[in-house]
Amino acid sequence: MTQRSRHCRRPILFLTLGWFVLAASVVAQTVSSPSLTLTLGSRNVATADPVLPRPQTTPCTVQLFSNFTFADFSPKPFTYTPPASCPGPWAKVILEADFAVTAGRQFDRTAEIAIGHTNVYFGTTQEPSATVSPSWHVERDLTDYSPLLQIPQAGEVNLGNLVNPTFTGILSGSAKVLFYPVAAGEEAPRTADLVLPLSDAPGGAALLETTASVLAPTFSLPANIEGAFLDVVAQSQAGDEFWYTCVPDDVADELFSCGGTAFRETEVTIDGQPAGFAPIYPWIFTGGIDPLLWRPTPGVETLNFQPYRVDLTPFAGVLSDGQPHQVGVSVFNANHHFTVAASLLLYLDHGAPQVTGAVTHNTLDAAPRPHVAEDLATAPDGTVTGTVTTKAERQYVLAGFVDTSHGRVETTVRQQVIFSNLQDFVVAETVFRQNIRQTTRISAATETRDGGAVTVAATRLSFPLNLDFAFVVNADGTFAQTTTIDQRRDSEETAVSGGPPFLRQISNAVNTTDTLLFNAAGAVTGFRDRKSSQTYTAQSSGGSCYSRSITAEDGLLTNVTDGQACTGHDR
Repeated sequence: MTQRSRHCRRPILFLTLGWFVLAASVVAQTVSSPSLTLTLGSRNVATADPVLPRPQTTPCTVQLFSNFTFADFSPKPFTYTPPASCPGPWAKVILEADFAVTAGRQFDRTAEIAIGHTNVYFGTTQEPSATVSPSWHVERDLTDYSPLLQIPQAGEVNLGNLVNPTFTGILSGSAKVLFYPVAAGEEAPRTADLVLPLSDAPGGAALLETTASVLAPTFSLPANIEGAFLDVVAQSQAGDEFWYTCVPDDVADELFSCGGTAFRETEVTIDGQPAGFAPIYPWIFTGGIDPLLWRPTPGVETLNFQPYRVDLTPFAGVLSDGQPHQVGVSVFNANHHFTVAASLLLYLDHGAPQVTGAVTHNTLDAAPRPHVAEDLATAPDGTVTGTVTTKAERQYVLAGFVDTSHGRVETTVRQQVIFSNLQDFVVAETVFRQNIRQTTRISAATETRDGGAVTVAATRLSFPLNLDFAFVVNADGTFAQTTTIDQRRDSEETAVSGGPPFLRQISNAVNTTDTLLFNAAGAVTGFRDRKSSQTYTAQSSGGSCYSRSITAEDGLLTNVTDGQACTGHDR
């Protein structure tokens, strides 16, 4: 469960806390790979995600906080100081954080780390059980945020946690930043020159209650901006936590569902005008639907959300005009509520104090227009069957130029999102079934013309989610809840700039199933057919490849296979 108040009216959101664990029956043995070390037979958190790649240089380490305990809802402050022995620029900057929760009963919680109000980590926590105290490790590449880390400033961890005689799990954590110097003979990567948070709330994240809620600070910006991007994380909470299960308001009651339809989207504006949008990933937290689904392997990105980067470079000339500008973020169809962290990254023209430019083309509509179709029938006995379909498609072209010290730079951004959510229902006296087939496909491309040079960078993303849920009451009053979830995040990045093209492909898939058993009084009596797996593969130009697959049964890690998808590649 989460700490948000999301006690729900319908069977699909019937949630349980950790209550029992079978004794370990697998002899422990250690498996290691380019990812973290995993132990067969363990009930601790197990993911197939790789660690971030590192330069060969020796990093300097700055400890942000150590062994903080989270047992209330007070943000925990810390002080950040840049590494004196590793002055920038840096080849790479990586945040590492380690969390744990004591055995017992506890919700999953939202965790945020901010430096100078800028969010540098956003995720949720693993739920414990009565006998298992899980621990886990997360990382985030902060290289683009280098200017944020060049000066001493305050930071805080926002990880609210209720501890009382019922909810006994106490969370703890430590975090550090590793600064990798640039190797002799190499150049540092270009990073943003300025990083600006949109929220000064603890953890760098703001609550957006409805579609009308907007996070929109006003900035006085430099006059020499030649590149602008917005990193966005929009996390669904409370009534919106399971937004992908929602239906239109007019059928929400008869389908025992949440309203507002199954479509949500992050909108980005500049001075109130449409400037971009970001899809929302259907994260499922470790208390989601059935906590046993996520032990030992959580859902895709559940412990470590990845920001979506919106390219605002066509507006660089406008943002450089010396006037204050408002940069805004909202969530279309937000229905109580989303928590949003957003950071503005600016790249400056180091050869001129002033640039000029304009937006030359903008076809972005102010709001999407989702299409909803209902095909439901009610039988004489009151049984409701049928489907609800929600579809939406958005595409736009944005173009602009900026006259810099090295000539005119023209930028064209094209983006398309195709969204589809098909839900199949059976709502009867003794049966509730809800099967969901959702897909989100994103295509984004940026063409940059800088003098005679043309660069094209493109990204394709796919967020498939298949969720089958059945709640069946037996003749004796006992009942069972069966859930099967297939969740993926696939991406492909390409870049062409005069030389050989660059290609990187990543696939992250989690599959999990469980049946919870209940007595007639509603108490959990056991489970059956509990299995899960995760497969993570990453390949890029030059032959580099990473592959790891893991499986678990009855909460125990049963297999780790490395490199299977990398035959013929470097690992």
